[in-house]
Amino acid sequence: APVGGGGLLSGTCQTAAAVSPQTQVFGAEPEQADDACRSLAAGRIVADDAPDTIADGLRTPLLDLTWQVVSRRAAAILTVSEQEIVDAMAVFARESGRIVEASSSVALAAVRRHRKLFSGKRVGVIVTGGNVEVTALPDWAQHRLRHFTAA
Repeated sequence: APVGGGGLLSGTCQTAAAVSPQTQVFGAEPEQADDACRSLAAGRIVADDAPDTIADGLRTPLLDLTWQVVSRRAAAILTVSEQEIVDAMAVFARESGRIVEASSSVALAAVRRHRKLFSGKRVGVIVTGGNVEVTALPDWAQHRLRHFTAA
């Protein structure tokens, strides 16, 4: 699950624990906005005062309430690069014909980056949001997605 403020990830963790306790839930976030990953490693919330990522929906800081769930239940927080995020957007576009927002594409990017971790397992990726303004993306990202958005 993508992680910004932690609401989606903590809800996913709670649901998985209730429905399928053996299911592992991983959070995914951009390397350039990795407060959840650093917080999990430190065992306390580590603030990120200047997140700078194409995944604008994940720039929100991890919150105390969600941290309580994430710190106890998330298997790990996996990080991905900006290029990996856009590559995942391109995979979604190629496979579904839809442009999925960068914040949502972080989860697929994490599965792709950590293939060995997920190899041979049933994997679900939470896909959220469709509010994509491709022209607001950096030029290099627009170029990567250009042939998927041509009218």
